[in-house]
Amino acid sequence: MKKVIFAPGNGGCSTKELWYPSLQKELESQGVEVIAADFPDPELARSIYWIPFLHDELKADENTVIVGHSSGAIAAMRYAETYPILGSVLVGAYHTHLNMETEKLSGYFDTPWQWDKIRNNQKWIILFASQNDPWIPVQEPRFLHTQLNCEYHEFYDKGHFGGDYDKRTFPELTRTLVEKLTNPN
Repeated sequence: MKKVIFAPGNGGCSTKELWYPSLQKELESQGVEVIAADFPDPELARSIYWIPFLHDELKADENTVIVGHSSGAIAAMRYAETYPILGSVLVGAYHTHLNMETEKLSGYFDTPWQWDKIRNNQKWIILFASQNDPWIPVQEPRFLHTQLNCEYHEFYDKGHFGGDYDKRTFPELTRTLVEKLTNPN
């Protein structure tokens, strides 16, 4: 059975708010198991806690899709460097610490990225970006797109997809993910 794990951003973000509940409802109506767990270390989202949590507690495996928002997207990429998963959806993703102290402390940027492993340890990657994201310059996800050779959706006006405003639904992500799960080819 296919499983989707939601990985939120840092700063205390929760998978019980924003667009996660509406996405969960739609996925479950399609028979997909959804895990919307509270992650440890929610303020900093440090890799030393999140990667083992995804592996040991949530049991992410080759039948799992990780839907990561912001720091959760970074965790999904780092997870895929080591472990096989079905796929990932990266929302508001980046590849540098953006000169932010919390990102520097996360541990995700202490080693070079292994783009080949990220690509090869999953069947597909979908990336969502916005030109007016207040924290992530659009050059960051554009670079990720070139490195990951993934499906890419760039918007003009979606901000940080809810990290900067109350976004209750994300129909573009919902439609794309449901299509990928129901018609994998």
